[in-house]
Parts: sequence; structure tokens; C-alpha cells
Amino acid sequence: MKTTKLVATLAVCFLCACQSLKITHEWKAQQNNDKAAYRKILVLGLIPEKDRRIQQNMEDHVAGDLTDLGYNATTSLKEFGPKAFDGMDETTALAKLQNKGIDAVITIVLLNKVKERRYVPGQVTYAYGPMTNFWDYRSGLNNRILEPGYYVTNTNYFWESNFFSLQDKQLLYSVQTKSFDPKNSWSMGHEYGHAIVSAMLKKKVIANRRNEADPE
Repeated sequence: MKTTKLVATLAVCFLCACQSLKITHEWKAQQNNDKAAYRKILVLGLIPEKDRRIQQNMEDHVAGDLTDLGYNATTSLKEFGPKAFDGMDETTALAKLQNKGIDAVITIVLLNKVKERRYVPGQVTYAYGPMTNFWDYRSGLNNRILEPGYYVTNTNYFWESNFFSLQDKQLLYSVQTKSFDPKNSWSMGHEYGHAIVSAMLKKKVIANRRNEADPE
């Protein structure tokens, strides 16, 4: 069935994402909410303006993975632009969301970004293949290549996402993660989307809404 393939794909991607992204903490509310009832979910990145590309990729991937499960999901940048709720109070912001038919919000917050300097030890290699006798070995010593050690700088990102129901203004799920030196903002968003949506699915915070439509 399509559902089985989708869940399997999410699971595989989640495992792959663990190579550079790790969930460090998660929490779920006690109440049993109706996981399939949300009409429209907004993905809202609360990320510094200088990291606008990161915000766009994070929002797009989380919204895309929710859409794959059958939800109507959109992003704050697409729906409201970069200055979505600037200067608004709670009443005005909630009215703005409700006017768009949004009844749930998942936030993405960049808690911290830390650079780490790491030393990579040097190594010795030889100019040609395996040496099968003493003379080859002795000659090979004169052809060895010393690759000196060097330092690399890795950037680690610490994230938090919270899932809110706007109907009762309740926090239903919270998760914190660490991204280990992602290749770029697109791959970081891709891994984050799969990891967070897979975790929410596993914890039964959301459901696979395509189940009913999938053929046996």
C-alpha cells in the first residue's frame, strides 16, 4: 500500500538523518487530541533574519513532510512573508491565523549555533600499491608521502520545535535536536523535516491521513 511505502520511507530517512541530526529531548502532552482533525497547519520558523535561507528550507521541508501525510500544511514565509507577526499582540495574531483557516502551528526555533574546531591527525601513505617483498618495502620507504594534520571547523545547530493547537491554545508536543555540521541549509532542512515529522508520527501526535484513501 502507499501508506506502508510512505511510512517506510520516513523511517529510512529518519535513520539516515541520525548520522548528522540527533533528537536530544522530546515531550508529549497527556491529553488524547484528535490527530487527524487539523484543517490547516502553519510551520513557523523563529530564526534570525540573517539566516533567512535556513528558515525557508526548514519551513519548506517540515511543511512538505506533513503534506505527504495528507495534511494541509503551509509556511509562514509563503502565507504571511518575513514580517508575519511583527508589532502584533496575541489577539491580532490569532485573528490573522484564524482568518487563514489555520488551527495548529508548529514552530522551529534556532536555540544556538556553535562552531567547534577539531584536529584531524596526519597519516602516511605510499606512492604505489602493496609491497610483497623486503626490497619493495625498503624502496617504498623512500616513496612515502606524509599528509600533515590539519584543523577543521564544524558548525552545530541546536533546534527546538513546538506543536500548538490553536483551538485550545495548548502545547501538544515539544522536541529538541542537534544538527552536526550539516552540508548546507537544504540538507539540514531535509533531515530536520523527516526527523521531526517521523517523531511526531511515532509519538502519535499526528496521524497518517492518507490511510483511508489508500487501496488495500
